[in-house]
Amino acid sequence: MRLRMYADFIKIEHTLFALPFAYAGAFLAAHGWFGWRLFFLILTAFTGMRTAAMTLNRIIDRDIDALNPRTAGRHLPAGLIVLNEAYAILALSLVIYFISADLINRTALLLSPIPVITAWVYPYLKRFTCLAHFVLGLCLAFAPIGGWIAVTDSFQPLGSESIPTILGIAVIFWVAGFDIIYGLQDLEFDRKFGLHSIGAHFGVKTALTISALCHLAFFLLVVYTLAVYGTGKLAAAGVAAIAVLLIYQHIIVTEREYDKKRIQISFFYANAAVSVAMLFSILVGVLE
Repeated sequence: MRLRMYADFIKIEHTLFALPFAYAGAFLAAHGWFGWRLFFLILTAFTGMRTAAMTLNRIIDRDIDALNPRTAGRHLPAGLIVLNEAYAILALSLVIYFISADLINRTALLLSPIPVITAWVYPYLKRFTCLAHFVLGLCLAFAPIGGWIAVTDSFQPLGSESIPTILGIAVIFWVAGFDIIYGLQDLEFDRKFGLHSIGAHFGVKTALTISALCHLAFFLLVVYTLAVYGTGKLAAAGVAAIAVLLIYQHIIVTEREYDKKRIQISFFYANAAVSVAMLFSILVGVLE
């Protein structure tokens, strides 16, 4: 029972959002299968880092969460989990993450503190700037870069090996796009307490427009990534599915209708499907 509560606390199911991007980076680097050892080490490293990031967010935002009717029932403000338990989860997840990075290769270990620092900084940014949406994207953008590093033991952000960087930038736009939509749930709360989101600053219509532009940028960058490696009919079908899923998000969430149910469908189900479709497109694009 307690383990189930911990799993709900860290939202383990949200790992589905970006884990496929980590594997996509690895597939692109290896031009195919990269072995079971790296498959499991990428899984443990990513899950450890994702758990640490979520736990940091919950710890840092616990006072704000307590004030927000939507989040007051979360584990820390509701007293379902005490702060020491949260810190224990954080410590364990970081141990798993750093050990996994060490076992992957030297470059992964040397660069491993960067995602941790970014995840620690992110929760504070909503107190100062609406660009926090894009920094959240940066937190997940390390996934394809990490997958690439796991295979190559190197990282050159520019030049002939810039594909993981391009895919990472795509992830920034993808995450920012759906986080802008997700943030509409707290629009009035953010305005009341001086928190920063694009919706609170510019209104729902502008927020949805910026979100759509972000998703367009994401789509074009994914298409470019696939074009570099060549695509066949199956990869094209995956790209078409991504386009449909992105459009669907912006059909169900509108200026007049952005209730919690619609946002949850857009945020979780549609985006989980987008990441899986993206991995499928890249996998078959590499193998075809």
